[in-house]
Amino acid sequence: MKIAQVSPLYEAVPPKLYGGTERIVAYLSDALVELGHDVTLFASADARTKARLAAVRDQAIRLDPHPLKSDAAAHLTMLHEVRRRANDFDVIHFHVEPMHLPLFENIAGRTVTTMHGRLDLKDLPALYGCWPQYPLVSISDNQRLPLPQANWLDTVYHGLPLDLLRPGFAPGGYLAFLGRISPEKRPDRAIEIARRAGMKLKIAAKVDSVDQNYFQETIEPLLNDPLVEWIGEIGDAEKSGFLSEAAALLFPIDWPEPFGLVLIESMACGTPVVAWNCGSVPEIIDDGVTGCIVQSMDEAVDAVGRVAGLDRRRIRAVFERRFSAPVMAGNYARHYWQLLGGELLRESA
Repeated sequence: MKIAQVSPLYEAVPPKLYGGTERIVAYLSDALVELGHDVTLFASADARTKARLAAVRDQAIRLDPHPLKSDAAAHLTMLHEVRRRANDFDVIHFHVEPMHLPLFENIAGRTVTTMHGRLDLKDLPALYGCWPQYPLVSISDNQRLPLPQANWLDTVYHGLPLDLLRPGFAPGGYLAFLGRISPEKRPDRAIEIARRAGMKLKIAAKVDSVDQNYFQETIEPLLNDPLVEWIGEIGDAEKSGFLSEAAALLFPIDWPEPFGLVLIESMACGTPVVAWNCGSVPEIIDDGVTGCIVQSMDEAVDAVGRVAGLDRRRIRAVFERRFSAPVMAGNYARHYWQLLGGELLRESA
């Protein structure tokens, strides 16, 4: 198949530091190439990919030092190029919802749109009611609950390359928090869990400008504790050591997380997860196998002691079976063929 992957332009593909959607686009594109498909990736020029790269911007937006930037202009320019070349592809896979919806109505049947964000937003039901012809993919079943009438094709879980992160099977020596500092991620909960458990907590996270006040007013004062170590934002090169040497990853979220990429990054390293029962968590974590799902601070502190008994090799095995990039790419390819079969049937009718 000739497949176009259309990535957001906020981060490089894959991101140099923090980033979720562009990371998945990178892994999916490479895995589809390895399956033998002809893949073109629309992204910024700093992408690293096995696909054909259609560079539509000189570099990703977030780390671009130019003081004046327009993310809307960059994305609309990219979508214009995708529209111009639409006949070059059998399937166009969008990861930039909802910007493309008005532009590809007449070929919606050979597009796939993966929904990467939260969907419990006021204006989304009306928006997707305007364009019901687009086949949508959720990244967890829980994610789609606010839009039950949307044109859902399937849920396809994220996947990582099998050789991306190095597992460690020895007991870890500290608790880990990885990702982004924001109120809904609840790093304050992670710090309290570590204090009550009497274990060191290492925090590797980025702070977006919108969350600077929260960080300075709520989190920074909590870092003045010998049990808490602030590391800051890290990339893939540092993740293996950070996660595989941890006793557990703490995922104390307070929002309907659509997926939670860090969950499977931890599993890839053989590291169990202590996660709050929110959003996608019960779909991703097998309670008592790959981690513990909790609903209170007392349960979380108790779980820190219990996860030490989980089999880290089995955790890695679950990752390989459920959340690898080849598994993800195979699931998407199956739906691409399904859509093409429908197109062929309509053309022959």
